[in-house]
Amino acid sequence: MAQTQIEVMLQLLATRRQPVRRFLDLGCGDGVLGAAILEKYPRATGLFADFSEPMLTACRSKLAGKRATTRLIDFGKPAWVAAVADAGQFDAIVSGFSIHHQPDRRKRALYREIYRLLAPGGWFINVEHVAPATPLTTALFDDVLIESIHRQQPQLSRATVRRRFVKRADKAANILAPVEEQCRWLRKVGFTDVDCYFRIYELAVFAGRK
Repeated sequence: MAQTQIEVMLQLLATRRQPVRRFLDLGCGDGVLGAAILEKYPRATGLFADFSEPMLTACRSKLAGKRATTRLIDFGKPAWVAAVADAGQFDAIVSGFSIHHQPDRRKRALYREIYRLLAPGGWFINVEHVAPATPLTTALFDDVLIESIHRQQPQLSRATVRRRFVKRADKAANILAPVEEQCRWLRKVGFTDVDCYFRIYELAVFAGRK
């Protein structure tokens, strides 16, 4: 599923009239999304931003020798915009499984901030967890993840894997919002071509163009 989401991201970027030259990977983690952009666009440079120094260290290791710089920022606070302003406007801003940790009010403000940082025609692409419409969606998605974990850890029973998954410590940090609502927020900001371009269970790729 992750590879499919990356492919959708690259398809959206390919709709630009000009190649991506400058992009921001926001909440970059180890830099997996930005790495795919650098591979696709050999003249692009990327700014990789995250609030976690260990994640930035992993990112630097992954992208050593490539056209990338890293910056320690916390986009949960509006001051992050000033911390990247010297980079100029971006042809694309991408984010992967990061913004959903913010309260909805902060998400909406963040989308406005992202819009202002984009060059005309630039894409914002969010590879993200989104709120399910029904409990059945959550149950089916949980089953897929639990089965995947069990295949990786066959020494554990499925019951043990399920119990640990349901009671995992990071679950409370997820503040999921419906993708339809988030698309409405993007349109209100001024984004065009807004849509959910991929979705399976709680995983989605939604985006808009400035």
